[in-house]
Amino acid sequence: MEIIPIFFVIVICAALLLGYPVAFTLAGGSILFGLIVSFFGYFDIGLLKTIPIRIFGIMNNQTLLAVPLFIFMGVVLEKSGIAAQMLSDFAKAFSRLRNGLAISIVVVGGLLAASTGIVGATVVTMGLMSLPVMLKQGYQVKFSTGLIAATGTLGQIIPPSIALVLLGDVMSNAYQKAQNNMGIFSQETVSVGDLFIGAIVPGALIGIGFLIYVIFMKHGKEITNADEYSEIDWLGSLLMPISLILLVLGSIVSGVATPTEAAGMGALGALFIAGCRKKIGWSESKEISYKTATITAMIFAILIGASIFSLIFRGLGGDELMEAIFGLLPGGIFGALFFVMFFIFLLGFILDFIEICYVFIPLVAPPLLMLGIDPVWLSILFAIILQTSFLTPPFGFSLFYLRGVAPAEVKTKDIYAGVLPFIGIQLLVLIMVLIMPWLVL
Repeated sequence: MEIIPIFFVIVICAALLLGYPVAFTLAGGSILFGLIVSFFGYFDIGLLKTIPIRIFGIMNNQTLLAVPLFIFMGVVLEKSGIAAQMLSDFAKAFSRLRNGLAISIVVVGGLLAASTGIVGATVVTMGLMSLPVMLKQGYQVKFSTGLIAATGTLGQIIPPSIALVLLGDVMSNAYQKAQNNMGIFSQETVSVGDLFIGAIVPGALIGIGFLIYVIFMKHGKEITNADEYSEIDWLGSLLMPISLILLVLGSIVSGVATPTEAAGMGALGALFIAGCRKKIGWSESKEISYKTATITAMIFAILIGASIFSLIFRGLGGDELMEAIFGLLPGGIFGALFFVMFFIFLLGFILDFIEICYVFIPLVAPPLLMLGIDPVWLSILFAIILQTSFLTPPFGFSLFYLRGVAPAEVKTKDIYAGVLPFIGIQLLVLIMVLIMPWLVL
């Protein structure tokens, strides 16, 4: 009986590695597996009747409504050209500083990451906008590619990010389940806002670490034009987008607005900025709407598939198996924690954050929370370890995204070598958060 849940996970992972669509593999493969083993008495087929209720619960989740709104906000800033103008004007603003262009890439990359929260979108956007400029201004190939790939992953940890919204929803359900299993009926809750607050210091530490490395390392001879300083659009390109992001985050942290309400303000604010700058027309509006709908549909399809996977896994006795495995691990709480973190780090090589968040974290989080680990601290650890995984050679997603838009003369080995210092910075922050949980709490 204990072998069946393990075999189920292996079958689904094998189908994903073969390249079949994630959402349909999770849903269809899980249902098919459940039907087959039900003939042998290992699964109660009556559980399949709850699938419509689970789908309705996902689509009716007010927290998840923030996802399309945050996506819309980021796509508007990208498609209207505001993001590109931000990079250009920040480069001019920092042109009098050593490695000013590189500093501007860290700053703009962090802002774009905060507004989109999607690793691929940030890496591709920054790669197309800034990599040719960096190479033209004499920066080393390794440093340029490493910097762009690393700043693209900041969307995992810097709030407000879609990754933290999804993780907050998952961790809220896992925390409730853990308390139910322990017989606690006066339950505590964890919200997306809690994760946003918890991520501020670790996210800032990673960003500051990147800046320190960029400022104090010599990376090439930069060409600047002092006259460009007077051409900066301080209001439209810098002040308004930054104010929008701070307004969204501030309203959540202060408790004035929920993440969904703040996301709505962010979407409206991005439209307002684009309209004021006359950067958006009918064709751009169609493209923005289409891209927002496409990304949102992809995310929610994966959520539905993952919910069906979770239902079948639990129906096969997977919860009891996970608790038994954690009970056998040496080292107590920290042994279980390190095992899960290493497992999720490896999953980051082959699966996207959304898939890991909704397929595997619901399986491993409740047993860890039952050991007394704080849910907010655990969530931020997961976010940092996945951010590091997406940047680690040879399978990091961020590296693949950058390779796809980099010029032909940029070698893959240069990208791999360039990210190593930034991986070191992220691991240092991860160790700090492990040793000093108060940085999050």
